[in-house]
Amino acid sequence: ALTTAIDELHWFTDERDSFGDLYEGLLQKNAEETKRGAGQYFTPRPLIASMTRLMKPQPGEIISDPAAGTGGFLIAADSYIRAATDDFFELDPKDQDFQINRAIQGVENVPGTYRLLLMNLALHGVGTDKIDLASTLAPHGAGVEDANLILANPPFGPAGGKPTRDDFTETHNVSSYQLPFVEHCIRKLKPGGRAAIVVPDNVLFEDGRGQALRRMLMNWCDLHTILRLPTGIFYAQGVKTNVIFFTRGEEQDGNTSDVWVYDMRAQMPSFGKTNPLTEAHFAAFEAAFGDDPYGKAERKDEGEEGRFRCFSREDIAARGDNLDITWLRDAEDDPEDGLTDPAEITAAIMGHLSEALREIEALSEELNPTEPTEVAAE
Repeated sequence: ALTTAIDELHWFTDERDSFGDLYEGLLQKNAEETKRGAGQYFTPRPLIASMTRLMKPQPGEIISDPAAGTGGFLIAADSYIRAATDDFFELDPKDQDFQINRAIQGVENVPGTYRLLLMNLALHGVGTDKIDLASTLAPHGAGVEDANLILANPPFGPAGGKPTRDDFTETHNVSSYQLPFVEHCIRKLKPGGRAAIVVPDNVLFEDGRGQALRRMLMNWCDLHTILRLPTGIFYAQGVKTNVIFFTRGEEQDGNTSDVWVYDMRAQMPSFGKTNPLTEAHFAAFEAAFGDDPYGKAERKDEGEEGRFRCFSREDIAARGDNLDITWLRDAEDDPEDGLTDPAEITAAIMGHLSEALREIEALSEELNPTEPTEVAAE
């Protein structure tokens, strides 16, 4: 009955948009109430909106999310292009067909979340022909089409075992998801393609495989911007995250000359249900980032008292290629001290435990490296 009702909607009217917005609202409410693990499939929509505006999706581009969740990034990119092309009516029929049936591509490996994803895309008028139920870190991921733009929030914690792809060189035996997802994004961008990816802090500072991956990233790509996100925005107070913005180079060496870091975490409140994140919180960062989706707009280093600073590739090499760069200091009070909601306090504890588990696993992999095993292709 529900699918029949959806089919009867007038797909180019406000009725469809309202239905899609309602479904998004239900997904958000479920994420807020579930908390545990919610960040793995629901990214705060104000963050998605900001990342999409900065990356400026264009008609004719292949736009991919290798950890699609419920489809927030893919829907935002499609909506951005629709708004710029009068709902695709400014495009010729061939280009319209591309936008509806091929431009938006994604992979999700959890069947329940995949069903939510398909429903969400359908309610927003986005074609699902290129949306796969599969694992990006299995051989299927190596065969997905190269993208002009990747927008993603990969899972934060370890799950599903190690990657089984034979094209991974830096993260082939890493058990946690974050590092191999970044290598996937590097490899599946077309030369000149751009990406904005949410990653936890350990991607920026982890030794061993993490350090090797960062060197690959800065060689193959222009890692032009890092946004240090506030705490608490993924319904898990202890999880500290960032957005890395990069462009794939034509060659595979020396593409990063400077990395700009914007600190939106220090001297900021902890966000949560009682203090929600809004798009207005990203306004200063978007102004500092500039209008160029490749990070080439004129920028100003705000110095040690400001939030936006530039670090040369040489500066970063001197730090051992550690990109966990801070200079602003918080007040002595911990932002989590003000938490009163029992669910938010529990989420904070779970976040800290998850972070500790990631660090223990990284240390274990360094002390006990294993060789990759051959796995039959899917």
